[in-house]
Amino acid sequence: METPSDGTSTHQELLDAYGLTAGELVQEWGYDDYIDFDFRDALEDALGEELLTEEDQEPADAVLFWWRTDDGDVSDLTDALVDAQRSLDAGPVWLMTPRNGRPGHVSPTDVAEAAATAGLHVTTGAGGSADWAAVRLEKRGG
Repeated sequence: METPSDGTSTHQELLDAYGLTAGELVQEWGYDDYIDFDFRDALEDALGEELLTEEDQEPADAVLFWWRTDDGDVSDLTDALVDAQRSLDAGPVWLMTPRNGRPGHVSPTDVAEAAATAGLHVTTGAGGSADWAAVRLEKRGG
């Protein structure tokens, strides 16, 4: 992600796209060597905070969750989404999946099914990155 010399404009655009504000705590799930590190670094820069790990127990304002078909089936995704909500108060889960045509692409039907079973629903999407699409999941009724 390109940033102007001071980074503020692009940082604010990124935060706005994901409904986040600087200083919020975002817990990351599914971290591995296949994620988009440029996107991840830009998000950390925009937040002014390092992303929390899966093991962190402090309350998070949002979750950034990386998932590919290689990570498991719909049932595995459902279980992972349930686990990811354990430190989440009322914020969203941003599910990052490879874009259509990219290795590891997850069908929107599978995402919707897993989300519904995990007590979440798909609300909107965001740009993500060149290789990753972002889908916002929220708790039902929230």
